[in-house]
Amino acid sequence: MNSEKQLQIAIVTGASSGMGWETVIQLADRFALLDEIWVLARREERLKELSGQVPVKLRIFAVDLLNLSELAPFEEALSHLKPNVRFLVNAAGFGKTGLVGSAALQEETSMVALNCQALCAVTHMVLPFLSKGARVIQFASAAAFLPQPDFAVYAASKAFVLSYSRALNRELRPRNIVVTAVCPGPVKTEFFQVMGKEADKSYPIYKRLIMAKPEKVVKKAIEDSILRKSVSVYGLPVKAFWLFSKVVSHEWILSVLDRINRREGEVS
Repeated sequence: MNSEKQLQIAIVTGASSGMGWETVIQLADRFALLDEIWVLARREERLKELSGQVPVKLRIFAVDLLNLSELAPFEEALSHLKPNVRFLVNAAGFGKTGLVGSAALQEETSMVALNCQALCAVTHMVLPFLSKGARVIQFASAAAFLPQPDFAVYAASKAFVLSYSRALNRELRPRNIVVTAVCPGPVKTEFFQVMGKEADKSYPIYKRLIMAKPEKVVKKAIEDSILRKSVSVYGLPVKAFWLFSKVVSHEWILSVLDRINRREGEVS
């Protein structure tokens, strides 16, 4: 009989920066039951840096999630070690602003591949190892609440994450596993460097005014997940926007936002 203790782990994608980085720190600090946190991201040096900042062993998978074949060692580790996954957090993602077609084709398709395809792939691989009471946290965005011109591909990809996560939450209910879609507004992370805007200058004023700190968004996401909420929204302005987008015509909202953006452009 094998008496070897089953590993209790969390898995976090996009762990080299932003919300993924912060999630690793908070999970490591708050959940003593974890033996390891498995972290996935392209930048191995950043993952090694993170390893020195947490009290839990990190198992590093330096992979480009845009290339699903690179997930083979991760899938093999799951199959070989058969860990008890207590948390799965899909935080990898990126966005680019601009009219559809204004960015390179690869940039637009990569948004869909990372934000949607990679999230589905990792979730699919981990599902058999999620135990009763486990939590899945999927980072979507408030952009998922309605279509967003100049941000069309990103917003659509996050709408996919929100819909997918809510459906998966229902599917996993018999296993007592909770899936939470996290839908923050703008968060002060490296995301804005990748997006191609200086958040303090070029980003729309109504979004700059509600810019949140990643540690607060992640803290609420984990708390909402523990409370079995299917959607986590940080901050009263974003919650109001969520409600507003449910009861008001999207065409009307988009017209108002267009006017605000044009007026701001004229002033600047």
